[in-house]
Amino acid sequence: MLKQIALLCTFLAIVQCSALTFVLRAEEKSCFYVFTEKPKTNVGYYFAVQSGGSFDIDYTIKGPEGKLIANEEKQRQGDWVFNAEVPGEYEFCFSNGMSTFAEKVVDFEINLENDFKASLPKSESQPVAVEGIVKSVETIDGKLNGLLKTLQYYKTRNNRNQSTVKSTESRIFYFSIYEVGLIVGMAILQVTVVQLFFKGSRKQLV
Repeated sequence: MLKQIALLCTFLAIVQCSALTFVLRAEEKSCFYVFTEKPKTNVGYYFAVQSGGSFDIDYTIKGPEGKLIANEEKQRQGDWVFNAEVPGEYEFCFSNGMSTFAEKVVDFEINLENDFKASLPKSESQPVAVEGIVKSVETIDGKLNGLLKTLQYYKTRNNRNQSTVKSTESRIFYFSIYEVGLIVGMAILQVTVVQLFFKGSRKQLV
């Protein structure tokens, strides 16, 4: 089943982004689209498999006219930036074709950036020094982006650790049941053997 969801980002600011979390079922493929209006636009994308199976998926990125940009298999997460030289529609597809029953929960985020930088209005009578302000804003923006990436990383690690703990608990539980059943079965077998032994002894005495 091919699920197509359009993500249209426009240059309303320096950076425009879209983020979502979706479920990718077994043997399913989901595609997302972003449209760039200007050439040489930096497109940044981040994804991470939060749960399901071995936490890996296949993905492809295609540019306008179906030009293949990236094709990776069995990836758990990614955080990259590429230059979209040609304006048009770019396709991001995720595939869970290697899984026959396990569905995956995936976080996905895409950012569009251009070279436009906002400038504060200048007054001829009162010139405003904006370089320091711009540098401060860029520094704050960089630190916020770094913090966001760190939070996303810890979120992913926490989900994967919880999944590992649940899997271990489930194995311990079923192993305990198997062990109890084995002990009970051995006890019944021993009782049966002893009963048969005494029955045979009584027949010989008679």
